[in-house]
Amino acid sequence: MHPYVVEEFTATEREILRRYFTNLDEPVFALVNLPEVVKGALFARYSRSAKSLRRLFLDEFVGDLDLEGDLTVDATVGLDRADELYQKVFFEYGDDSVAQLGGVHLACEQASNVLTKVLEWGRLMSYLEQSTRYLAYDKRLGNGLYRYYRAPEILESSYGARYIGDMDRIFDTYGEMLPLMIDYFAKKFPKTAEDSDFAWRQAIRAKALDSVRGLLPASSMSNMGIYGSGQGYEQLLLRMRAHPLPEVREYSELMLTELRKVIPSFLRRVDLPERGGEWSAYLEDSRGATQTMLRELFDSVNVADDRDRVTLVEFDPAGEERVLEAITFSQSHLSHEEARRGISGLSEADKTAIMASYVGERRNRRYKPGRAFEATSYRFEITSDYGAFRDLQRHRMLTVEWQPLTTNLGADIPEPIVDAGLAERFQECLDRSAALYELLYDEFPLQAQYAVSLAFRIRYVLHMNAREAMHLIELRSGPQGHPSYRRIAHELHRQIREVAGHERIAGSMTHVDTSDVDLERLAAERAAETARQRRSQLTNEVG
Repeated sequence: MHPYVVEEFTATEREILRRYFTNLDEPVFALVNLPEVVKGALFARYSRSAKSLRRLFLDEFVGDLDLEGDLTVDATVGLDRADELYQKVFFEYGDDSVAQLGGVHLACEQASNVLTKVLEWGRLMSYLEQSTRYLAYDKRLGNGLYRYYRAPEILESSYGARYIGDMDRIFDTYGEMLPLMIDYFAKKFPKTAEDSDFAWRQAIRAKALDSVRGLLPASSMSNMGIYGSGQGYEQLLLRMRAHPLPEVREYSELMLTELRKVIPSFLRRVDLPERGGEWSAYLEDSRGATQTMLRELFDSVNVADDRDRVTLVEFDPAGEERVLEAITFSQSHLSHEEARRGISGLSEADKTAIMASYVGERRNRRYKPGRAFEATSYRFEITSDYGAFRDLQRHRMLTVEWQPLTTNLGADIPEPIVDAGLAERFQECLDRSAALYELLYDEFPLQAQYAVSLAFRIRYVLHMNAREAMHLIELRSGPQGHPSYRRIAHELHRQIREVAGHERIAGSMTHVDTSDVDLERLAAERAAETARQRRSQLTNEVG
């Protein structure tokens, strides 16, 4: 059974779409023959729209574009000649950097939340994923099915009917609870005179979506926009081909098919047995050998944990000294050893003054000090709900490693759900998720992850230097953030200051927000409303 839903378009719509998308029937497709700013705007809008990218393009973008010049466009023109040039440069001269200079915007739709984490693993690519914080999952697709991945191997097994039944019931409960939570928050946080009706309703809806998103299983499907170089896609495809989960391997072939239509030269090595074949085999073999050895050496015990946990497991006690040495080295003509000796002889007041001058006046969180802050790092082990992990995992400049998703680490019911009197229904869904996971695990240990609701905890590691820590903590502590990852950001900051003892580094993170917020999205919606009013005013003045 093919697990993907095929979109339907009219003949006129297909005539328009064929000029800009590499196919009209598959969930993976590339964008071509469009200005870069249009592709970027499409992806930005895409992340907060329930529509597919092709439908979004037809509904919201076509009317603003001049299509006349594209009537006879053929995206494959010129590829043969470019391919010949690539072969000369790459295979004769071995210049790998050529593949870094050609990029593709690729839409990846109907991907499970397990798959999206694999897609987002690479550092040197850009991603925009559809958000469970802004889009409701209570509507069914055009074929009448809820938006969750139906692994063919599960459906064809004796568990197929049970899987569909339990997934549908979880989505039913999600759909029933969402309007109840909207009503609950609307009564708890009535609209004030300073807020427009639109901004208030958007903030209330976001709060309600935050409260029920933990019900959604990891099978929930998302749409994602990716921009990357040929080299980035090559590395991603090689990893995906070696992945043990069938969905990931099969999706890699869908991606490769579309990428070959626009950058075939850059992906030629993927299919060469002595290149791509060997690379994928290496990844698969090393993973398997490591898992086998660990099973022999250690008892496979997944220790239960009944609470969220943030633990600073590794840091350099002299980390601030290392940063000060890096500052001195980069801003002077001293050798590294001379900088080290010089810093060690300074008073604490002088060290604080050097750090303060290097950090400077940070008017907002986007003002960041230089790379001297990369001279020390922190390794945190975190246990949190999978929903929070999804948001933190997207920080690509740090190192993130995570364990398979299970139900063994428990889950919490959000406080608003309890206050609204819906805790029992929420718990029933969690119990259903856990029971389905246990049922699937023996025969389908990897696919069993699809059954796990986002409220269940996962254990992972974040390893980051102080500069990336500043970025992550200040961004994820923002008042518009989800409460679950805001708590983690606050704890990361506290442990850098108190456990590592790096008070100067923690003190330089001046835009960490520790305020109590009732409606997380309200300030952002107010700002968006003001921006809309300004644009409207400017448009009227120009007109």
